[in-house]
Amino acid sequence: MNTPLKSTVIACALAALSASAWSAAVESAKPRNRLAAKLKPAAAAAAPEIATEDHSPLSEEQLAVAPHVHAGEANCEFKSKVSVTPHPEQPGRFRLQFGRTIYNMAPEPTTTGAVRLEDKQAGVVWLQIPAKSMLMNTRIGQRLVDGCQHAEQVAMAQVNEPLVEGGIGITPSEPQTPPPAPVAKAAGKKRK
Repeated sequence: MNTPLKSTVIACALAALSASAWSAAVESAKPRNRLAAKLKPAAAAAAPEIATEDHSPLSEEQLAVAPHVHAGEANCEFKSKVSVTPHPEQPGRFRLQFGRTIYNMAPEPTTTGAVRLEDKQAGVVWLQIPAKSMLMNTRIGQRLVDGCQHAEQVAMAQVNEPLVEGGIGITPSEPQTPPPAPVAKAAGKKRK
């Protein structure tokens, strides 16, 4: 056999062997049935992402807000769910799970009577008023989910339905002072 022809035959044989080995490796990596193909991505999605925790101490005002937080699951718009649970190791703090992400929330006092939980590192805020709750991304100024209602909010909305129609159902904790009256300017001489 001629040497260039021999090397070409060998190269073709090696290419065919490597191609068949490659296709065998790809086939063995594929799930053997459709059920296994569906289970693998779901198992990866089950692990939630936990945001970093803040261990700074809470003030007395922050701790006073904590008892007013509705802990548990809230049903939201578009069949979404938000779960708020007290933090197991840090009294006064909460863990809020939306989708696969868990946020570590600290209560923040407000003058309106709304309950506000905030994860400053993640840039998210949970606002709870008597009629509903919402999760907002403060970095982009957008709601992540709205229309969330805990069982207590649903019951409160049914009892106070006529009261909530005229507003959002919260009353300020401190009386609001009216703005100062405008000062009238003195009339001057007109020029011609």
